[in-house]
Amino acid sequence: MNKALGTVTLAALLAVSLVACSKKPAAPAAQPAGVSVTAVTLGKAIGADKRVTAPLDTFAKNDTIYVVVETTGSGNAAFKAKWTYHKGDAAAVVEKNEQTVLATGPAITEFHVSKPDGWPLGNYQVEVLLNDASTGVNKFTVK
Repeated sequence: MNKALGTVTLAALLAVSLVACSKKPAAPAAQPAGVSVTAVTLGKAIGADKRVTAPLDTFAKNDTIYVVVETTGSGNAAFKAKWTYHKGDAAAVVEKNEQTVLATGPAITEFHVSKPDGWPLGNYQVEVLLNDASTGVNKFTVK
């Protein structure tokens, strides 16, 4: 009987050891929430914080025109800004800008265009894209 008790005790110790040494599979690493746009603002000047100092949708022909994109989240963000001039049903691309950033929280990305000899008067728009998805279109006028 002593031998049987020893075998049972050994089996119990082995079972406890196996359970204690087994690891649960690691939980999958949390994926970053990604970057999302919280605001897109037009203006003719930006401050030290890269924010537009006064939002505008009407500009003078010699203004530098800024579009500021405010974001939250983290990860790689590929921004594009497509500036176009509109007359009736016709549209012409004025300029395209691109920036890639590695966001680690709230961030500000700015684009700007200028034309030293002056913008033609009329209607314009800038479309901002984040990772090739449109965040919307901001229309403005040069008077």
